[in-house]
Amino acid sequence: MNNSLWYRQPAGAWMEALPIGNGRLGAMVFGGIWREQLQMNEESVWAGRSIDRTNPAALAALPAVRELLFAGKNQEAADLAGRTMLGIPPEVESYQPLADLLLDILPRDPTDWDVDDWNYRRELDLRTGIHRVSFRWNAGWPQPVTHLREAFVSAPDQVLVVRLSADRPGTIKYRLRLDRGQDVTSYVAVANRLVLTGRVGAAGLTFQAEARVHLEGGQCETRRNALVITGADAVTIQLAGATSYVGPDDYSADPAVRCRAVLDRAEEKSYAELRAAHVADHAALHGRVEIDLGHSAAEDLPTDERLRNVANDPALMALYFQYGRYLLMGSSRPGSLPANLQGIWNHHFQAPWNSDYHPNINIQMNYWPAEVTNLSECHTPLFQWMSACVKSGAHTARQHYGARGWVMHHVSDIFACTTPMDGVWGIWPMGGAWLAQHLWEHYAFTGDLEFLRREGWPLLKGAAEFLLDFLVEAPAGVAGAGHLITSPSHSPENTFRKRDGTESMFTYAATMDLQIAYSLFTNCLRALAALGHPPAEQAFQRELEQARQRLAPLQISPRSGCLQEWIEDYDEPWPGHRHMSHLFGVHPSDQLTTEGTPELMAAARQSLEARLAAGGGHVGWSRAWIVNFWARFREAEQAHEHVCLLLGKSTLPNLFDNCPPFQIDGNFGGCAGIAEMLLQSHEGFLRLLPALPRAWPTGFVRGLRARGGFEVSIDFRNGSLTRAEIRSLLGQPCRIANPFPAGTKVRIHDTVTTEPVFELATLAGKSYVVEPITTPGNAHGQSNSG
Repeated sequence: MNNSLWYRQPAGAWMEALPIGNGRLGAMVFGGIWREQLQMNEESVWAGRSIDRTNPAALAALPAVRELLFAGKNQEAADLAGRTMLGIPPEVESYQPLADLLLDILPRDPTDWDVDDWNYRRELDLRTGIHRVSFRWNAGWPQPVTHLREAFVSAPDQVLVVRLSADRPGTIKYRLRLDRGQDVTSYVAVANRLVLTGRVGAAGLTFQAEARVHLEGGQCETRRNALVITGADAVTIQLAGATSYVGPDDYSADPAVRCRAVLDRAEEKSYAELRAAHVADHAALHGRVEIDLGHSAAEDLPTDERLRNVANDPALMALYFQYGRYLLMGSSRPGSLPANLQGIWNHHFQAPWNSDYHPNINIQMNYWPAEVTNLSECHTPLFQWMSACVKSGAHTARQHYGARGWVMHHVSDIFACTTPMDGVWGIWPMGGAWLAQHLWEHYAFTGDLEFLRREGWPLLKGAAEFLLDFLVEAPAGVAGAGHLITSPSHSPENTFRKRDGTESMFTYAATMDLQIAYSLFTNCLRALAALGHPPAEQAFQRELEQARQRLAPLQISPRSGCLQEWIEDYDEPWPGHRHMSHLFGVHPSDQLTTEGTPELMAAARQSLEARLAAGGGHVGWSRAWIVNFWARFREAEQAHEHVCLLLGKSTLPNLFDNCPPFQIDGNFGGCAGIAEMLLQSHEGFLRLLPALPRAWPTGFVRGLRARGGFEVSIDFRNGSLTRAEIRSLLGQPCRIANPFPAGTKVRIHDTVTTEPVFELATLAGKSYVVEPITTPGNAHGQSNSG
């Protein structure tokens, strides 16, 4: 299987460079011949700082805003809320780059040779996390010299490592320097060290990038702000980066001390030792899952050329899946901050959407693949950040809504911004409630009761306390009268048209709000059951049960048959909108299912089809969400069609998602969608190959995870399952949907059954095989009992 991205030429732009990272430190490697550029990021290089953004007018204005909405005066409500309920100031600042490491070959050859003449190759090996560049240089030597560069970011040693070598001794000649476009306070080049220090803005975080250079042979001299290396056999560069950031309101760290400590430890190891430790750590995570979706001649082509014929290249889809896992490992590791809108990779000082955290789908989508693709540890930075936001979120809940618990709106940052931001569309206090779903999902997959008790439940409860206080009863004479609803409300970033022809996005009881509330209350009740129904929580449990029962019901439009996006059956000025928020109950929630809620599921499908018919799914992350929807509908061909569209229309040459511009959530959503096509477990049982398309007739997947604590491997041939192996991690009963047509005999462990759903008692650590029994006339007689 091909597990590498590779190219015949250097990156001509940032969107063609290749990413390496360890969760905290990242780099985009360009692979240039005469000049190699590594554009570096450190997770906490952000402009801004923690400030109290709460609006003192918000709480007093809230009742009037609600009254205006219930009276149908949406624009007046929006105007009042815009004046009184937004945070002060109403914008967060941007995530920024750390520095560039520039390596120039000396002397530069004046001849502009074609890349093909250099036997050039640039590649990123997903299995090892190592970027390699190799090329032949004919000039300046009696015989050609082949140069090799390797680069990786080590999680065990917390350094970026670059290795320069050649096949002839004494031929390494480079000029090295660090650079940054703004906010630099000093450049230092001394002995074998390069140091760049600075401060983000006038009063922001301080930062430092430091490189240490280790030669094998040759000489290293300082020239102004650079190091010049001549006559070396090989060179190893170790680079560290750090800021003064400790937490949302603590900036007391000394980045120079941090860099020095990391580099002092790294210097104790040889390049071979650093490389081996990195590869062992990386492979231990990435190697948990293997996937084969089929093969074609296109596999021999460079990655950028393969994007021209996506539909006939199933191996590219497998590569894209593994790349999503690679990117999550590179941007979110235990102890790091969570992956932002660009993961960790950003070259802008003012990034698109600030490269911040968007909890109205984007940061959530970043973590959709974490559990199912067996990277559960990579989920934990999200939870740690959520915990760090509780103090600010509780303050905002009290000051803006007079509520218990904690709240988050649609924008945040590393300084724990929790107030409404940007504009009236930012007055959407459901971000924390949606994020809380990830806490339950982590427990559902891992069964980690200590996590649920210590970390998960307090966050779940706080998010639910806020919603319980925020919900109000819809008054008589309005849609949803007598039921609990959210007010004010949005269906994220979308607009509706009222009967009088006016348009607004500000309303009450948007369908997504009701679904998020239902999901949160349900997951809280599940958590209480898992915790043994603690006596101290009995009153709270009753409060949850009563509130969930009183939520306004979801509505099906009598005009279109669609699931309504709002509690009233409004017209849509933008019927092809990129957000499909009212389908939250289909995915990522489990509220709507084909068997459990068939009428609502059919209406949701009608909504999806209508949105697509009007041009929806035109941006990367939206297309990725559509893959997940179709997988939940178990429509394999539609899911595959949108995987093809995701790669063919919304993917850059380096396989980054192109929103446009680049946003990494599409990569993660697409990765999760492919997993969802192969395995589902949200209905209380396992579905094996629920949406396997004709384009993937034969292959396998190893090591996916399912809720209940199961690790699943599946083999398939000619479009049918031939063998599945289920390893029980917790010893819980395992329910499995029969993956074959009705009446097909299935052997599961030592039992033969034809039941549509069968249950297996399991022991922790033991594996169980599921396979069809070959019988005369069985269309699925491809059994492989090996």
